[in-house]
Amino acid sequence: MIVLGIHTAGPACDLALLRDGENIAQVREPMVRGQDARLPSLTKSLLASADCSFADITRYAVVTGPGSFTGIRVGVAFARGLGLTTGAPCLGVTSLEAALPAGQQGSAIVALAAQKRPPDVTFWAQTFRSGMATGDATEMPEQALVQLMSDRPHLLFGDQDALARCFPKDSIHSAQPSAARAAALAAALDPDQRPARPTYARSPDAALPASKSKP
Repeated sequence: MIVLGIHTAGPACDLALLRDGENIAQVREPMVRGQDARLPSLTKSLLASADCSFADITRYAVVTGPGSFTGIRVGVAFARGLGLTTGAPCLGVTSLEAALPAGQQGSAIVALAAQKRPPDVTFWAQTFRSGMATGDATEMPEQALVQLMSDRPHLLFGDQDALARCFPKDSIHSAQPSAARAAALAAALDPDQRPARPTYARSPDAALPASKSKP
């Protein structure tokens, strides 16, 4: 099985190609915007470096967020387009799932920085049990995360610098989502159960213009 992983929900174009679980090619280019223009050529270069073509891809894995709204839309649309064109299934993996290391045992929370400016500090968070998600990805205020950890202790994975504001640094396992981890997960998932849909976990910040009242 050959799986192409795509992650543009963060500040980069991150691609990985796995063959039977082995990472055979990977590329990551930091960028805040412009993923839509760079993603097609970067994907072709990645496949060429592994001597593969789109016809060889068994399935696609895309990180569906939460994260950058624009990046999520770009990655999901691109991956779904490739799936429709080639006939290979396209599976969605959340940013939190793609950050949790393989082999995790026991109860865990993955928390990635969402809003970083006090006083409205929030985290994207998702709970897991031995690698399996036990809840949906959600946006959680800092104090709610502290309370959850106090009520039900979990292993804590995620943005070490951001989480160190409220947790001892030595209790935090540094973790970030990756295309390679998304591809590894997708290889074992049921395509019918994991459609590639954006995972925003909150409404977009942009608001529609107020409608004018009729005279």
